[in-house]
Amino acid sequence: MTLLWAIILFGILIFFHELGHFIFAKLSGVGILKFSLGFGPPLLKKKVGETDYMLSLIPLGGYVKMIGEEPGEELKEEDKARAFNFQPVWKRAVIVFAGPLFNFVLAYIIFVSFLSIKIPVAIPHLSSITTTVEDVMEDSPAMKAGIKKDDLIVSINNTSLSHWNEMAEIFSKNPGKELNLRVKRGDNLIDLKVTPEPTKIKDEKGQEITVGRIGISKKLNFDLIESSSIWQAPLKGAEAVYKWSVLTLEVVGKILTGGVSAKQIGGPILIVDAASKAASTGAFAYFSFIALISINLAILNLLPIPVLDGGHLMFMSIEALRGKPLSERMMAFATKVGFTLIMLLIVFVFYNDTIRIIVPWFQKTFNP
Repeated sequence: MTLLWAIILFGILIFFHELGHFIFAKLSGVGILKFSLGFGPPLLKKKVGETDYMLSLIPLGGYVKMIGEEPGEELKEEDKARAFNFQPVWKRAVIVFAGPLFNFVLAYIIFVSFLSIKIPVAIPHLSSITTTVEDVMEDSPAMKAGIKKDDLIVSINNTSLSHWNEMAEIFSKNPGKELNLRVKRGDNLIDLKVTPEPTKIKDEKGQEITVGRIGISKKLNFDLIESSSIWQAPLKGAEAVYKWSVLTLEVVGKILTGGVSAKQIGGPILIVDAASKAASTGAFAYFSFIALISINLAILNLLPIPVLDGGHLMFMSIEALRGKPLSERMMAFATKVGFTLIMLLIVFVFYNDTIRIIVPWFQKTFNP
């Protein structure tokens, strides 16, 4: 089921993204040869008019192939009016921008659906999701271990932490077990050991269970967006998308400036794991996760990196300013650089996913 929930998530995200390109290409009079969900060999294929609609083997992307999209592509004279590269700059920019736009639209639809039935949308403040300690209880395991106010807990047992809830879950699942912490205090990294104190609580079913607590806390600040009626939901949904987008950009900014560890960046393996956990919690958590990933995907695609939509928009902006496109040689070189950067990012996120998920799974499975 884990893989199934992830495939559904990727399918929804990819469909909306490519649907944006597809719809605006059609509206612009551009001919479309292929609309594919996934890459690689097609599993299902149906031709309608001139367009092949395909479901392909590898569900980690998709594409819309338009007439005249490739530089230097030979075209019949009658096809030039419907070719992508023969359209004005503004039309091409609209078609390219439509992909990320529809990822924002997907998040908007989900948020409006929640708000229409009076389910609020919570947007945490950036300071609330980091693993910075605000308070340490007297005589607690944390105090005995040497943890202090304003310490940033970077990792537990060499597993990098991405947010407060992830850290709290690790402490909760390890009552009575000594854990190795790496703590950032000012500009210094300090290694500490802490043993979560076994504590009896009742779970959501009312059953008594034992969890670990170390005696640290922080104030969780967030904006709660609520709608008093179905008519107010569309406006509030736009506010929710805006505020989540701002938070995402803040996190990206912190990563680029070193304020947040780049080890927090996750990839497909992390998304598969998180999608399964969200689905097991319920429909609200699962679709909330889809909305957040969709916003992240939109922002990622708008980065000015060649091979991403943002890179194409950058080329088009330069073309609009110069009055003519960059040379094919220059664009080919930039594309190779962009492709290299993306491949390095993919390797990096797979490494992060392996350290964060695969390695602990192997340790748990083969060293119980």
